[in-house]
Amino acid sequence: MFTVLTRQPCEQAGLKALSRTPVVIALVVLIVSVVVLVAITLIQIHQKEVLVPGLKYGIVLDAGSSRTTVYVYQWPAEKENNTGVVNQTSKCGVRGSGISSYGKNPQDAPKAFEDCLQKAKEKIPAHLLGSTHVYLGATAGMRLLRLQNETAANEVLASIQNYFESQPFDFRGAQIISGQEEGLYGWITANYLMGNFLEKDLWRMWVHPHGVDTTGALDLGGASTQISFAVGEKVELNTSDIIKVSLYGYVYTLYTRSFQCYGRNEAEKRFLAILLQNSTTDTNVTNPCYPRSYVTNFTMGRLFDSLCTEDLRPGGYDPDDTVTFEGTGDPLLCRVKVASLFAPRACHDREIYCFDSIYQPKVKGSFVAFAGFYYTANALNLTGSFSLSAFNASAWDFCSQDWSQLPQLLPQFDELYARSYCFSAHYIYHLLVNGYKFTEDTWPQIHFKKEVENSSIAWSLGYMLTLTNQIPAEIPLIRLPLKLPTFMSLLAFFTGVALLCLAFLVYLYVMSKNQRRSQHALDHAVDSE
Repeated sequence: MFTVLTRQPCEQAGLKALSRTPVVIALVVLIVSVVVLVAITLIQIHQKEVLVPGLKYGIVLDAGSSRTTVYVYQWPAEKENNTGVVNQTSKCGVRGSGISSYGKNPQDAPKAFEDCLQKAKEKIPAHLLGSTHVYLGATAGMRLLRLQNETAANEVLASIQNYFESQPFDFRGAQIISGQEEGLYGWITANYLMGNFLEKDLWRMWVHPHGVDTTGALDLGGASTQISFAVGEKVELNTSDIIKVSLYGYVYTLYTRSFQCYGRNEAEKRFLAILLQNSTTDTNVTNPCYPRSYVTNFTMGRLFDSLCTEDLRPGGYDPDDTVTFEGTGDPLLCRVKVASLFAPRACHDREIYCFDSIYQPKVKGSFVAFAGFYYTANALNLTGSFSLSAFNASAWDFCSQDWSQLPQLLPQFDELYARSYCFSAHYIYHLLVNGYKFTEDTWPQIHFKKEVENSSIAWSLGYMLTLTNQIPAEIPLIRLPLKLPTFMSLLAFFTGVALLCLAFLVYLYVMSKNQRRSQHALDHAVDSE
């Protein structure tokens, strides 16, 4: 009796169908997992949002010889070619005189800052106060005090340093900047505000303007005056007054020079001292630059307490003695007398471009004249650019007025300034013509300006622009469609599912192959029997 082994077709078909079901399920899950992985990765990469880091803030205290001004600046945190695109947010004039006047009571110097710093705090978001850099730059007034009494100058700066330790800002120090730095920063400010460094193109991107020349800068302060302008690469003068500065990816070669004691206030002190020196009496002196009918008294100490006038002190000098000055309002005599401040000094047979024994390249191109230059021109009812003859005519007219008429002529009347505008006008004439060698042809290239688009033309903005080269830029923030932990969790989950499906399919393949081998062996055994 034989036993016959046979395969049932229906049973085998059912088994095959059953064995294909896990394969199909595993393949579908694998494909879905791969699709999801690719989709979330592409979305995470291409749908990210780049967030601008926001704004940074900085404060500069311009500690001049006659006053201190507090400027608040802001700029985009990502910067532009390593230099911040800086805008002036606010400006506040500190009450009282400059910090150099506190040499005898240095502890009182920073007290006057309080009101202006409170206004600055209101302009800056509270959470950014701690990261707001504050700088104090002192100019010619403190330079003179340091030469006269270095201990007193250091005590004033130390008092300011101690004061800011209790303030919420990041105070970066109080320093006395050099005259050359003051001139350089003024030049940077003027050209930045006039768009000579950067401009926005059609796509609202900052670019360097093509073919734009820079403008020279003329600054008249209380104790010093500065001139700065670009020169060619080949300059005949081998001098420390020629410097290079890098801004927004470009290098500029400049001539910049500061003249100590040629600021308006110190120059007027020297002028009054010369009038006293040439007077027949040391108690009553006529002043052709003061308006008619104006009379004022000064102590000798007020005239001769400066290094700029100590060489003119009279014999038997007593700081408490009083001298009376009476105005005569004589514009011609004023022009002649002021010329004595520019007595020629040896220039050793060089070209005529020499001032105070200092050589300078010939002035060329346009200039912007600010600070004391602007305020004097404004008092003469002049602004912008005008001819030398127009300036002289206005100066002559103003200087011929009686003291009683000035309140009607000046938009803002202040005795200390009103009495001196005539002197200032003739002083500016000699400074620009006999000092810097402007001519009737080049004078109209001078533009007398106070500000550009609500930003003051002052060295402080150039100072802030230069300092932003040293302030690290912030990396732009990126906002992703999925938070990183969520993205990583999904990535790990679907990667794991895909790997499991792949492993399961490999397992099924190996099992199927082994099963076919076993079946083949069984079939071979049956056939043999």
